[in-house]
Amino acid sequence: MIVGIGVDVVDLARFAAALERVPSMRERLFTEGERGLRAESLAARFAAKEAVAKALGAPPGLAHREAEVVTGEHGRPELRVHGRVAETAASLGVRRWHLSLSHDGGVAIAYVIAEG
Repeated sequence: MIVGIGVDVVDLARFAAALERVPSMRERLFTEGERGLRAESLAARFAAKEAVAKALGAPPGLAHREAEVVTGEHGRPELRVHGRVAETAASLGVRRWHLSLSHDGGVAIAYVIAEG
């Protein structure tokens, strides 16, 4: 059963400029394992974090670092959640996450399905 669906799109040039202008964004938005990636990959991961919030109904109190995109088996992106994101997901009955990321043509996109 699908509990929620979220999608988000990020303008790559604008996101890269924001990272340059405000270096503390990396620490505020990304886990230690994500921070060293290129701007395009970070933009896709930021989109994923926003899409997770949307899939959960955008409740207040979620932190971007509580959803982490990791590379799974065969290079497939996977979500790891903890803190308030994990608590909210559990309360909604989410048992599995599906994630798709892409960046091309000046944009990054993430699509998230929360499955119960």
